[in-house]
Amino acid sequence: MAEKMKPEADVGLIGLAVMGQNLVLNMADHGYRVAVYNRTTSTMVEFVTEHPDTPGGLIPCKTLSSFVRHLKRPRKVIVLVQAGPAVDAVVTQLTRYLEKGDIIIDGGNSIWTDTIRRERELVAKGIHFVGSGVSGGEEGARFGPSLMPGGSKKAWRQIRPIWNAIAAKVDRKTGRPIEGAVPGKPVSGGVACTAHIGPDGAGHYVKMIHNGIEYGDMQLICEAFMLMKQLLGMSPGEMSKVFSAWNRGDLDSFLIQITADILQQRDPANPRHFLVDAILDAAGQKGTGKWTSVNALDMGVPAPSIAEAVFARCMSALKEERVGASRVLHGPRHLRKVPRKKFIDAIKDALYCAKICSYAQGFSLMTEATREYGWKLKFGQIAMIWRSGCIIRAGFLQKIKDAYDRNPRLPNLLLDPYFKRKLHTAQAHWRYVVSMASTTGVPIPQMMSALAYFDSYRSKVLPANLLQAQRDYFGAHTFERVDSPRGQMYHVDWPTDERPHVRVR
Repeated sequence: MAEKMKPEADVGLIGLAVMGQNLVLNMADHGYRVAVYNRTTSTMVEFVTEHPDTPGGLIPCKTLSSFVRHLKRPRKVIVLVQAGPAVDAVVTQLTRYLEKGDIIIDGGNSIWTDTIRRERELVAKGIHFVGSGVSGGEEGARFGPSLMPGGSKKAWRQIRPIWNAIAAKVDRKTGRPIEGAVPGKPVSGGVACTAHIGPDGAGHYVKMIHNGIEYGDMQLICEAFMLMKQLLGMSPGEMSKVFSAWNRGDLDSFLIQITADILQQRDPANPRHFLVDAILDAAGQKGTGKWTSVNALDMGVPAPSIAEAVFARCMSALKEERVGASRVLHGPRHLRKVPRKKFIDAIKDALYCAKICSYAQGFSLMTEATREYGWKLKFGQIAMIWRSGCIIRAGFLQKIKDAYDRNPRLPNLLLDPYFKRKLHTAQAHWRYVVSMASTTGVPIPQMMSALAYFDSYRSKVLPANLLQAQRDYFGAHTFERVDSPRGQMYHVDWPTDERPHVRVR
C-alpha cells in the first residue's frame, strides 16, 4: 500500500473506531474518495484491506503529513476521536500541516463550550472549525445519520455537498424516513436531515439537547414497561405486542420500534425465557444528559424531566444499595387490581403527555441558548433534521415542525394548539397513571416530574411568594410586590407587623 502524494482525496477522516469506519464507508458509497488515518496504523491497514472495492475509494495514510498532502484544497478533515483532550491533541497536530481556508470538522460528542473555544482559536489562524453533531449510532453513520453542523457559513458551503449526500433522507411530501440503503447503494432523493445550525458551538449544543431528550424518551418507555410489568403482570412478549401497536400511532418512533423488538427477544442462554429479564437493571451513561441538566441549571431553565431521566440512571447504578434497601424499606402492602385494557390505554396517554413536556423543556433550553450565545436557531428546521437518522427519530417531530411553522416565536411547545389539545384530552389518563403508581409504590419518576412541570407551568400563582419572604427574612434578599411595577424591590425588618416596608432602589 504505497502512499501517493498527489492531492486526490475529497475529504479525510481521523479516528477509525466503529463510528469513523462507518462514516468513511457512507462517504465512499456516495462517490467521495476518502483519506483515512488512525493513531494505531494496524487498525487503518486492516480497515482498508477489508474494503478494497468501495465506490469512491479509500486512501490509507500512515502519517498525518501524508494524510494532509492527499487532501484537495480547501482541505476537509473530519475528526472522530474521544471528546476532550484527545480532540485538542489532534487539532494541535493538524494545524502544523493545514493552511488558511482549510476546515476541521469535529464529529464527536464534544461539549459546545469547547467547540466555541476551538473555533475562536482556529479562526485566528485562518482555519475553519466545524462542530457537527452526528446522531444515529453505528447504523446511522453507515447509511445516513442526522447531522447538526455548527460553524461559519463559509465552511458550511464547502462541506454541504458531502453532508447532504451522507445524511439520512425523508420524503419531501410526507416527512417519513426513506429507508432501504445497503452497502454500495445509498438511498437517493428526499430531503437531507442536515442543515447549518448556527455559528461556533451551535451544532454541538443542539446535539447535546438531542441527547438529553433521548434520555427522557428512553426513561419514559422504561417506566411504561415497569407499569405493565408490575401492575398488570404482563410478560415481555405481551408487552412487545403493545409497543408494536403503539408504533403504528402517535408514538411511532425508532425507540418504540426497537423496544418492541427487544421485548420479544428470547434469551440465547435459556430460550424459554426472555432476554430482557436476564439483563442487570443498572444503566450506563456517557455524560451528555448530565451536560443538558447542568446547562438547564446554569441558564435557569426548568428541565426537570430531562434531569429526572439522568437521575433515574444514577439510581439504577446503586444496584447493591437498592437490593439492601428492598429488605428493610417497605411500600404499600397490597397492589390494587387494575383493568388491563383501560390501564394500557392510560399508560399510552401518560407516556405521550410526558413526552410532550420533555421535548418542550429541550426546546426551551434552545430558546434560551439563542439569547445566551446570540445564535438564531431555527426550531422547525431542527425538528426536521431529527425526523430520520437519529435515535429520537419519530413521527412526533413533524408535529413540532408544524408548531414552529405556525409560530416561529412560540415560547413553549405546550402552548401550541395541537399539543395543548393533546394535553387537555389525555391528562385524565396521565393523572390516573401517576396516582396508581404512587398508591402502589411503582417508581415512575419522569412521568411524575413531567406532570409537576405541566401543573407548574399552567399555574397562575405558585408558592414562591412565601419563598421570597423566607429569603428576605433570613438574608435580606428583598422581594417584589404584586401592586408595584416589576423590578421594584422591597425589604422588611422581620419579624414585624407594623413597621413600614423599606423600598430598595
